[in-house]
Amino acid sequence: MRDLVIIGAGPAGMTAAVYAARKKIDPVLFTNTIGGLAAWSVGIENYMGYSLISGPELMSKFEDQVREFSIPIELKSVEKVTREDRVFTVHIEGGEQVQAKSVIMATGRSPRRLEVPGEKEFVGRGVTYCATCDAPLFAKMDVAVIGGGNAALGTIEQLLKIASKVYSVSIVGWSADPILQERVQHAENVEIYKGYDIVSIEGQVFVERLRIRSKKTEEEIELPVRGVFIEIGSEPNSGIVADLVELNDRQEIKVDCGDRTSIEGLFAAGDVTDIPGKQIIVAAGEGAKAALSAYDYLIRLSD
Repeated sequence: MRDLVIIGAGPAGMTAAVYAARKKIDPVLFTNTIGGLAAWSVGIENYMGYSLISGPELMSKFEDQVREFSIPIELKSVEKVTREDRVFTVHIEGGEQVQAKSVIMATGRSPRRLEVPGEKEFVGRGVTYCATCDAPLFAKMDVAVIGGGNAALGTIEQLLKIASKVYSVSIVGWSADPILQERVQHAENVEIYKGYDIVSIEGQVFVERLRIRSKKTEEEIELPVRGVFIEIGSEPNSGIVADLVELNDRQEIKVDCGDRTSIEGLFAAGDVTDIPGKQIIVAAGEGAKAALSAYDYLIRLSD
């Protein structure tokens, strides 16, 4: 039986692993991917110690530090977590089960979908949720970015140097940091549509156009694009413990100031929780707190 299972290897999960190892806890880390959404960031300017660093580079440094402690990182998908008689069972895809005295949920978030005609059909053929991964594929093409937050405007800023033209489409307007808005709104190759619903994504084999509708006039406009970058936020990956812990109305795991959940011995950290401020530096700090809380719990358990 493991002292601690950590689920997720983003900033929260990997920080929790290092803090746990320093406390001689014996953690194991299960994850689908290393880095989480943080690894999708093209440029991070607000992580202390780095004036500018890419998401993949920063997450690589996190991973290196985890591996320095010989913490096992297993690329396996967790289907659910159950608890009986103070023992947790982590159910792995394929039937494997791992028992643990404590668990830290650090599963982060997944991109939210538009749920419009053509979106699912054209994933990988013009529709994308990762500018860091796919932006170079759209060199000298016209593209659209859906959304008005930091992620959307950061994607636009990246694409301005790659694409011929970038259409910015947002349902209600921009909510991104003012510094990002200033960088984007005066660019020569950006065209801005605020207050538009997405009607459909259309094409033959690949994306050829995006159809949008004005919320004010109901006028429909057809944008000739080869790529559609969807940046409308994300949803917490809390499903594997949804039947076990208390969630809020946004399906985020509710935690206290020590990252304790409603179930004793189960902790949660990072973007999957109801902690405000979905930032890399915040997630890392919460991961540290969760590991320290898990340590305190395990000490009391042994006593």
